[in-house]
Amino acid sequence: MNLDFLKKAEAAKPKLTVKTHTVKGGQVLAERETVVYDFGTHLVGYPKIWFSSVGAHYDAPALIKVRFCETAQELEEDTSSYNGWISKGWIQDEIIHLDVLPCAYAFKRRFAFRYIKAEVMATSPKYRLRIDKVSVKSVTSAPERIPVCGSSKREKAIDKVALKTLSECMQYEFEDGPKRDMRLWLGDLRLQALTNYQTYRHNDLVKRCLYLFAATADGEGNISQCVFTKPDVAPDDQSLFDYSLLFIPTLYDYFKETGDRQTINDLLPLAEKQIEIAKKRFDGDLIKDCDKLGWCFLDWSLDLNKQAGAQAVYIYAEKTLAKLLKELHRDASPYEKDVASKSAKAIEGFYDKERGLFVSGKQRQISYATNVWFVLAEVFKAKENALLLDRLQACKEAIKPITPYMMHHYVQALADSGNIGEARKVIGEYWGGMTERGADTFWELFDPEDPDQSPYGGKAVNSYCHAWSCTPAYFFRKYFAEV
Repeated sequence: MNLDFLKKAEAAKPKLTVKTHTVKGGQVLAERETVVYDFGTHLVGYPKIWFSSVGAHYDAPALIKVRFCETAQELEEDTSSYNGWISKGWIQDEIIHLDVLPCAYAFKRRFAFRYIKAEVMATSPKYRLRIDKVSVKSVTSAPERIPVCGSSKREKAIDKVALKTLSECMQYEFEDGPKRDMRLWLGDLRLQALTNYQTYRHNDLVKRCLYLFAATADGEGNISQCVFTKPDVAPDDQSLFDYSLLFIPTLYDYFKETGDRQTINDLLPLAEKQIEIAKKRFDGDLIKDCDKLGWCFLDWSLDLNKQAGAQAVYIYAEKTLAKLLKELHRDASPYEKDVASKSAKAIEGFYDKERGLFVSGKQRQISYATNVWFVLAEVFKAKENALLLDRLQACKEAIKPITPYMMHHYVQALADSGNIGEARKVIGEYWGGMTERGADTFWELFDPEDPDQSPYGGKAVNSYCHAWSCTPAYFFRKYFAEV
């Protein structure tokens, strides 16, 4: 642990804004009866419920099941049947005993929700339970509201939800999801930071997160995929090939936004180290394929081959490092030379000239993830990239994105290739699809053809407020100029 970097991260730790939201009660419930409270918007915070009894003096504890739901669909979900591979502990169900009535029960855990469902599991024949009031102390480190933008009612609705998504994930660090996983992930951070620069401008929070990743790098310089901050700061025990490399553009974007040379001087050696570490995965100038689950992310798809896309991310990151060094008036030529050789090898090894698309793995798989990252890496010029994206869109066998994370990169590729109109259309259809389904905040994943999809074996643990889906607010302001 680099204690100097940790100290700088803690110096940038924000204060949380706390607001109280209250819903009136008055409902009297017998055993097996339920009530639902709707706060009207997504909240992240600490609930408190005031209980009393009606009838004869209570002669047994009341047993209550309380469920916290981000969406209305979760209210009726049978969470007891969940048997997926990710922990059931993420499900926001609480069972509480009330030994003394009246009382005010304050939940110690922080929850992410819009709806609270209370079910009376047991009282006694002599009394019924009354819920007098429900309140929540919501928390965020985001500044006050900023104006919504967009050129239509639909775009304004999308932007409002995007801003809410980002602000709910802005806590003591940029969390990837306030319900799950409640921690700092590098891929999410990069997109949150980009959106933050166009919206809340809470740049010290970005700085804190950069130093947290730097402080927890291992002895060889490996940056972990995510960082825990409770009870103490600690890295995850795994790294993702693409996420570690994305530390470089995240650092570069921060420098372009702030001009903070002290932070750059501190963290530049670690950024260079990510290239050195990533090179070990190459055989000459071509990256080696890998069957290990989780070696590289790109998108949430078990069918996705990551080989070619990983090489594109490497080229993208190394090009960004070269740009950063040149802006600092340092020698970037070794990196530029490596970019040139690896780009040439990528075209030779992955580009299918007949189809005009990049392929990946032994099966020569075609996917949006692979081709989008080669567009972002600018292996070809903008005009050819635009044609490549047209061919990709027409390719029926191409594996499509299933997360807002990958959809962000597709929209970015369209914008970088000059097709602003199509970029705007994709945002309207994809993120608009979530708002039309009642989203208060944007979800971890969304497949318009299968809205209930979950990579975990059950949607009970899906996150319906997830950081990587906040970027329409970035695109609207940076590319569409509709403020």
